[in-house]
Amino acid sequence: MTGLPKMISTVDYHTAGEPFRIVLGGVQPPRGSTILDKRDDAMVRLDDTRAMLTLEPRGHADMYGCFVTEPDDDGADLGLIFFHRDGFSTACGHGSIAAAVWACTTGYVTPRDGDKIVLDVPSGRVTCHLRDEGGHPSVRFVNIASYTHALDVEVPTSSGTVRADIAYGGAFYAVVEADRVGMAVSPSDLPRLIELSAEIKAEILARHDLTNAGDERINGLYGVIFYDRLSSAQGRIEERNVTVFADGQVDRSPCGSGTCARLAVLAARDELDATGELVNRSIIDTTFTGRIAGTTSVQGRPAIIPEVAGTAYLTGYNTLVVDPNDDLARGFLLPTTGKG
Repeated sequence: MTGLPKMISTVDYHTAGEPFRIVLGGVQPPRGSTILDKRDDAMVRLDDTRAMLTLEPRGHADMYGCFVTEPDDDGADLGLIFFHRDGFSTACGHGSIAAAVWACTTGYVTPRDGDKIVLDVPSGRVTCHLRDEGGHPSVRFVNIASYTHALDVEVPTSSGTVRADIAYGGAFYAVVEADRVGMAVSPSDLPRLIELSAEIKAEILARHDLTNAGDERINGLYGVIFYDRLSSAQGRIEERNVTVFADGQVDRSPCGSGTCARLAVLAARDELDATGELVNRSIIDTTFTGRIAGTTSVQGRPAIIPEVAGTAYLTGYNTLVVDPNDDLARGFLLPTTGKG
């Protein structure tokens, strides 16, 4: 692994419990004329670096992070190429929140109009609004247009046939009520939920062409969201969810882009409109709040403009070192539960 950088500096955050590692130095940024082109470059040129940053012994099975790039144009402040242990994602709500907190608190970016940081990410342009809460910024990000692909899709699994909604929130997700597979969103049921997510993902991919209308490079089923409805009142829905994404990776946060997909489903089912909010809890009981900021259409499909609020906290700075003689320089993954 002599092609790996010898030393990489990072800053680490967590957003509602989910890690996010921002690369500060030691790596040539992804190259290309657009943010999707830069993602293509990173997938080829920086894949070993991604693996080193996320896998053991320098990372862990559920690590997430990004490379920082120049934006596409003057309409944005910076670009982000998201990565995780299995590859490069197109959207990351918790990462957008963490990056906005980092950029604001370090002075990397001066917010526009006093409170706004605009990000170019592979799924599109994300606008983050920051507000001081007791000396720490909270973030409210407005995501790209989100929509449903299909509702009530019957999916055969080893726990019987379940119904799933398929929706897009920067990536495609299948949304399944946990009770429909005889479980709850809880740590004790997590190993089985991870196993079922693999079955659901395989079945849906075999039957549905999931390609974003804007760019065919945004495709496939990124994750499976299991949720429990906790309460429902006029203008307020509260749920607990866990998102299993990539190849069995578990989101500790309520999942930002997944929350956007869930909002699209709730809108399509007339359960939530612009006057209400979704209180979305994670498997570790951290919270994002989501609302519908507007409506639009995507290639003739009804769509919403989702808005999700949360915050991130600094957990540390790292200087990661690669010895050229290290046989484990690229890292390794030792599965512990299910496929994760």
